[in-house]
Amino acid sequence: MQKKQLLLLFLIMFLMMLGFGIIIPILPFFVTKIGQADPFQLGLLSASYNIMQFLFSPIWGRLSDRVGRKPLILLALIGFAVTFAMFGLSDSYYEMLTWRILGGIVSAAGIPTVTAMVADIFPPNERAKGMGIIGAAVGMSFVFGPVIGGLLSKISLSYPFYASAFVALITFVYAITALPESLPPEKRLNNATERRGNPISALTGSLGLMYNVLLVVSLAFAGMETTFALYIFDQFGMNSEQLGYMFLVMGIIGAVVQAGMIGKLVKRYGEPAILAVGMLFYTIGFIAVLTSDNFWSFALTLSLFGAGQGMIRTTATAMITQRTQLGQGVTSGNMSAMDSLGRIVGPIIGGALYGFHYTMPFWFGALLVGLMLALFLSRRSYLPKPTGM
Repeated sequence: MQKKQLLLLFLIMFLMMLGFGIIIPILPFFVTKIGQADPFQLGLLSASYNIMQFLFSPIWGRLSDRVGRKPLILLALIGFAVTFAMFGLSDSYYEMLTWRILGGIVSAAGIPTVTAMVADIFPPNERAKGMGIIGAAVGMSFVFGPVIGGLLSKISLSYPFYASAFVALITFVYAITALPESLPPEKRLNNATERRGNPISALTGSLGLMYNVLLVVSLAFAGMETTFALYIFDQFGMNSEQLGYMFLVMGIIGAVVQAGMIGKLVKRYGEPAILAVGMLFYTIGFIAVLTSDNFWSFALTLSLFGAGQGMIRTTATAMITQRTQLGQGVTSGNMSAMDSLGRIVGPIIGGALYGFHYTMPFWFGALLVGLMLALFLSRRSYLPKPTGM
């Protein structure tokens, strides 16, 4: 049953995130085709989505602890379908902004709830393996999604959004019929038993070290991701096609690490050691960007980020879910909020640093993750002990 449920969650997460992957290369072109959006408005459109995820992920997560996981996953999927379709039909900036905000609200119910479902069905000592499989689904969706989106955009810039809506709708029907509930009524929380938490208090609580790892890694990578294209265009004259292939290599490496290696590595060395190696890969990767000067050296450098991301996200998620005193839903919501907060702040810092000097975002990323690695190594012994191991 455990393997069957994990396969179902893998397919649901892959199809759910495929919709996001499809629109990644298209969104800026779709927005600018109406001729009304300036760079600030484009940034606001992107930031509004992440802000809504930051605000609503813990709320949906807490609700899933009380009503079960499946209703929230279904809400996210039908919300995806509606907001993607309506965004594709929009013909003004403010229509797009409205649907982007609503999309951020409903999408916040999806990813953390799937993560909580994995925590429900896997015992603590096997949780990293389950998280790795789900992480691989996300990685694969961002490998294939942009390719599909690029092909559909040649027909019409609206088609990728319609395709994303269709995929979400199909996944909704599939989840209704095939996905079992993982949180039985007797294990659900109520007002009397629920222990409340929020992302801000999580950063300073007993698991604050782990939440800060997720925030720092997300922030540093988002800052790099925002400026990397500018860097290779400005300094080496590379084009968007080459950039796409670089990220394709990164996505494949990340998916392989998460799906095929994490379980074995954690079983042999433990989550903390693999998490530390992942942060070391990130630190080296930021510095290696500045020593690269051709397609293959950049692709190899991004592979460090792909492998590091696979190690960090799965092990950090497993370590938090093993130790939390809150419900798995609100815990997963807080973790998702850390990722969203990093994606809000990171591009702002990265863009500002790039304006100061083109090397600064990468030195900043190396310093930030390197310091976080040192802090983790010095403070990990103070983390609460895992429960149920």
